[in-house]
Amino acid sequence: MDHIDEKILGLLQENARRSFSDVGRHVGLSTNAAAARVRRLEDDGIILGYTVIAGKDTPGPRGGLEVFIDVRLDSETDYDAFLARIEPIKQIVDAIHMTGPYDYLLRAYSPDTAALDALLRRLKKECGAAQTQTRIALRSR
Repeated sequence: MDHIDEKILGLLQENARRSFSDVGRHVGLSTNAAAARVRRLEDDGIILGYTVIAGKDTPGPRGGLEVFIDVRLDSETDYDAFLARIEPIKQIVDAIHMTGPYDYLLRAYSPDTAALDALLRRLKKECGAAQTQTRIALRSR
């Protein structure tokens, strides 16, 4: 999943009834290319459906899981590089530099555990995380 796929997901989360033409126009792709991307996201299990019903007690700005991820960076990654790599990841809403055994505490939202797993894999594969520890919010207040 790349930044274009993330943009497509964001657009469909805002309005799942968007046409492929509209999606393509927003992300700089042709209608056919946008349709192919959406179909691949469906085939890969990233898009599981097109209906979201979120009550007022659903965690996160769009519903789903609110997660806190402790991140220890690998020895090759400096702090500025890590921040630059996570900047385009829309699921991450906050990154706090910490003392203690972990370098950063990330606050993120994930629609489900499969998307959370993909996020954790991306942090390790692309962003320089050597180790993560994740906590899921059960409720607030």
